Amino acid sequence: MLIAGAEVAGRAPVDVSIDGGRIAAIGPALERRPADDVLEAGGGALLPGLHDHHIHLFALAAVARSVACGPPAVADAEALGAALRRGAPGEWVRGVGYHESVAGDLDRWRLDALAGDRPVRVQHRSGMLWILSSVAIARLGLEHGPTPPGVERDARGRPTGRLFRLDAWLRARLGGELPSLADVGVRLAERGVTGVTDATATNDAAALAALTAAVRAGELPQRLLVMGAPELPPSDHPGIARGAVKLVLDDRELPALDALSAAVAVAHAAGRSVAVHCVSRAALVLAAAALDEAGVRPGDRVEHASVAPPDVVPLLAGLGVAVVTQPGFVRTRGDAYLRDVEPEDRSWLYRGRGLLQAGIPLAAGSDAPFGDADPWPAMQAAVDRRTEAGRVLGAAESLTPEEALALFTTPPETPGAPPRRLAPGALADLCLLDRPWAAARRALAGVRIRATLVGGTVVWRG
Repeated sequence: MLIAGAEVAGRAPVDVSIDGGRIAAIGPALERRPADDVLEAGGGALLPGLHDHHIHLFALAAVARSVACGPPAVADAEALGAALRRGAPGEWVRGVGYHESVAGDLDRWRLDALAGDRPVRVQHRSGMLWILSSVAIARLGLEHGPTPPGVERDARGRPTGRLFRLDAWLRARLGGELPSLADVGVRLAERGVTGVTDATATNDAAALAALTAAVRAGELPQRLLVMGAPELPPSDHPGIARGAVKLVLDDRELPALDALSAAVAVAHAAGRSVAVHCVSRAALVLAAAALDEAGVRPGDRVEHASVAPPDVVPLLAGLGVAVVTQPGFVRTRGDAYLRDVEPEDRSWLYRGRGLLQAGIPLAAGSDAPFGDADPWPAMQAAVDRRTEAGRVLGAAESLTPEEALALFTTPPETPGAPPRRLAPGALADLCLLDRPWAAARRALAGVRIRATLVGGTVVWRG
């Protein structure tokens, strides 16, 4: 393939020749060989393909067959009840994105009042909690008999319908096939995403097999880095690599320091790095202490670092671990943060500038479906730090457009390392914009993609 008339690193017009899935040459007026498929760039910026460093693919695919239960689609209890009652009586209703601002804390009895006599399961927007209606509890056999840890019960021993961190158990009990990833693959490609890191903690051999089947079937054209459980096996597909062991720190019940340190050491002994999920100040301090005690391995990373106050940042910097943050939440959840988060913590939410200045390798992911899968509005939020209502959250954490782009162009295995560059010999995972970078950088949220290539093959053309 020959990409003709592009802008590359500020130079234009430039041609880019691709051969064998890699960039063969970059220069003005390259020879057009008879076998070349020519893609006219029209002066648009040619960039490294974007990599989403934290996403949940099957959960994102499942959203298409789910009921939106939170803002902006649903704003109050009346709207929530109407949304949950749209399905036929007796059919399972799967709700996603719930937030307490809609109807307070949900339990089985509140769901029964809202949805009536229906089997309903609603996922909190944090992803850590499912709430079941009474009919759903009966169908799953939770009313009586042994249940796994994470099933909340009231003072009388009755299940409240609230299930914490039981996604895999719930999926197994419900049965059914995993959703197709074809629409997800297209949606990501049309946004310039050529690779993703699936950060689902429960990924195991079965999940890896399903992801591999999706790649082989052409449903998912992106390259994959798959993190997950300690027992996740290596991949046998060239486009899929095994990533870190995901360690989730649940603030409802944080582990002891020695237990977490031991888990880190076990992963390292098996040749795996760790990715530690931290959404609170306490979890971040615990993670830093455990990594310090167990020792750090290349590839170790902290997911989210949602609250990173100044007294914790030096601990992370001293360890040399990367942080994979979600600047998109500043935009989509910032107004709720300004209402609900303690004032002393608001300046330390999903930080950018402060982490970079401390020398911490920094990359970003969408956390979709819990965040927006489009990386461009997330880059915009990293730059302007504006919420959907236009208020500014943590102005001192603002990045330049180039730094925001780099959050999504660092190498998959080493997030936060220097961003990938276009050069002869580099993989031809590319994103072609419809305009030069100087114009695109002024409005990142409105960037349009002309074409996305993986290994020199066009997987999406706008």
